[in-house]
Amino acid sequence: MRCHGTPYSVRPMPRRSPRAKRNTAKPSRLPAKAKPRATPGSRRKAAAKPKRRKTAGARTPATRARTAPGAAAPRGAHTRRAKQSPVASARSRRRPESRPTSRNRFVPPEPARVQDILTILQRHYPDAKCALDFETPLQLLVATILSAQCTDVRVNLVTPKLFERFPDAAALAAAPLADLEEAVRSTGFYRNKARAIRECCADIVALHGGRVPRTLEELTALRGVGRKTANVVLGNAYGIAGLVVDTHVTRLANRLGLTSEQDAVKIEFALMPLVPKAQWTLFSHWLILHGRATCNARKPRCSICPLAAHCPRVGVTTSA
Repeated sequence: MRCHGTPYSVRPMPRRSPRAKRNTAKPSRLPAKAKPRATPGSRRKAAAKPKRRKTAGARTPATRARTAPGAAAPRGAHTRRAKQSPVASARSRRRPESRPTSRNRFVPPEPARVQDILTILQRHYPDAKCALDFETPLQLLVATILSAQCTDVRVNLVTPKLFERFPDAAALAAAPLADLEEAVRSTGFYRNKARAIRECCADIVALHGGRVPRTLEELTALRGVGRKTANVVLGNAYGIAGLVVDTHVTRLANRLGLTSEQDAVKIEFALMPLVPKAQWTLFSHWLILHGRATCNARKPRCSICPLAAHCPRVGVTTSA
């Protein structure tokens, strides 16, 4: 051993990492015992065994012995029965049936009852007509667009000045949008209504030469015009039968049990086979007038209603 300035010179040992001490060799597996990679939670689900439920008809030998005629009741049977709370027993008695009952199904109305309803409505509202003032089909079309979410009285106050300033479809199509909005502001939703009137009149000028079309398909193809507006124009301006379904018609058709639909188009098609086609336009006016005068939305006046004997009052909880 050499000495280089120190009493002893020891050769340093190589430093090893703690990880080197770990055994990184993987245990060998047979090819036949290779396990596929499991999805999270699959082992837990596989280990859990499904619980077996006893069916109502399954009877074990012990059950047969207990329920045999003349067999003594098992010990504690009366105690278990007495421990059941009255609330739980009441719930079990009031458990609804899963099968649909006849009350939940809609039954189409009888033709005789529908005819009686039509006769009574015709007798009580002989002068039924459109509540909107108009002179031309275009004026009725514009007034119907303005009547959305607005009263007919308010629309009749707005339309005379509007048509005096813009007399035809070409003038309405070329009108500045700001001026049109200001003219119909009091009817509510004036921005959407002004845009709908302007675009509808532009289509009438471009596609129909400034004249309002006479068919349902051509009217509903105009921008801002739906089936309700088209039927109003056809029935009152051209004399072509059409069922107008608004909020009053929807409410009364359901209360009278004529239909169970809530969509306006479905209600229209449901009423078509019930009402004669010649009375489609008048039937809409009758229901609208009756809904305003007697069968209102919040508290219908059933005590003075002429249809009380033929009305099932579907959905009515309180009345006057």
